[in-house]
Amino acid sequence: MSKEPNKDKPQAEIAKQLLQYAQPQEKALAIKDHLSSLSIGIPAEDEESEFRVALRPEAVRLLVNNGNEVRIEAGAGKKCQYDDHAYSEAGAKVCYDPEEVFQSEIILKVAPPTLGEIEMIPPRKTLISALHLAGVTPEYLHALVRKKITAIAYEMIEDSEGGLPVVRAMSEIAGSTVILIAAEYLSSANGGQGIMLGGITGVAPTNVVILGAGTVGEYAARAALGLGANVQIFDNNTAMLRRLKYNLAQPHLFTSILDTETLQTALTQADVVIGAIRPEKGRTPCVVSEEMVARMKAGSVIVDVSIDHGGCIETSETTTHTHPTFKKYGVIHYCVPNIPSRVARTATSVLSNFFAPLLVRAGEMGSVEDLVFTDGYFSRGVYAYQGNLTNQYLSKKFNMRYKDLSLLVAAKGGFSS
Repeated sequence: MSKEPNKDKPQAEIAKQLLQYAQPQEKALAIKDHLSSLSIGIPAEDEESEFRVALRPEAVRLLVNNGNEVRIEAGAGKKCQYDDHAYSEAGAKVCYDPEEVFQSEIILKVAPPTLGEIEMIPPRKTLISALHLAGVTPEYLHALVRKKITAIAYEMIEDSEGGLPVVRAMSEIAGSTVILIAAEYLSSANGGQGIMLGGITGVAPTNVVILGAGTVGEYAARAALGLGANVQIFDNNTAMLRRLKYNLAQPHLFTSILDTETLQTALTQADVVIGAIRPEKGRTPCVVSEEMVARMKAGSVIVDVSIDHGGCIETSETTTHTHPTFKKYGVIHYCVPNIPSRVARTATSVLSNFFAPLLVRAGEMGSVEDLVFTDGYFSRGVYAYQGNLTNQYLSKKFNMRYKDLSLLVAAKGGFSS
């Protein structure tokens, strides 16, 4: 006769064994590697006024160390003093043929690509660049849609608070830089009034008029006030004017709505006028007429930052970094788009600090598409997805078919072709 199981074992030992089997057992978990490494291409910027590059070498090293591949066109960082050797040492592949760069899964640019560059991008790749709503053409959009390229405008990507981090950062740079530009052109050497921007003992301070109470206006005001200038700020949004006074801790700072009579008086006394009005529906409203400019002091300076979106001053005409100014009614006009490019190395550092963490996260997820699906703030930047226009403003402007990206995100499927 066989023995009963565990008959000869003490009851305490049997209980111990039963307890051991009943409890969860430790098991080594598999370490999850990157789902896939990203292939990132950084072309040289062809636009004459674009001196920035999308990533600095330190950001490239971070991406490479996280298992991603970076290809950069030879000379891409030259205009902001980053040489090819620095990128090579950081782990990037320096390419002398631009078409090799454009074969990457992700094309990362500062300025929007030209039609010729879009032709070099293989179908169904991802493009991350600026969009510039005021300058976009139907030919540009049709080229992206035809090649089923996923296009992301980095200036439309939001943060967790609903802000636009790249726009704000570039606006901070522009606002601080415009005061330095104005100071330069007020000098006798540049045909200005021959006065110093700011204030000095025994001499009346410079009068600075700022149009717009957004980030550009705020940082321009900070710089001008720091130099000792008198500052007047105009904007039709009283809440923004109130916020600006609070942020600058200047309770007696002169602010006003864009009332024609008050603005006209301020302009006739101004030494410097900064145009920083925010665009409405892709175009900046014109708030200063030609007649107002004609009444300004000879040798005074206008810096129209809003020229990126058409300008907010009637006499403004687009200029370049090589020929930045012209005179009209004796007033010096500086109307160069893309002012942050003037300080390209600083602006490149800002872009790198934004792009690098995003791309590392996309690599950990497996693709940029996965980041679009999981991050609603990032997906705000998508304006074309695999053959479909997903930006409603652009679809109405050019009468093109529109698909709501949120429907795709909800279904995690594909748009119908």
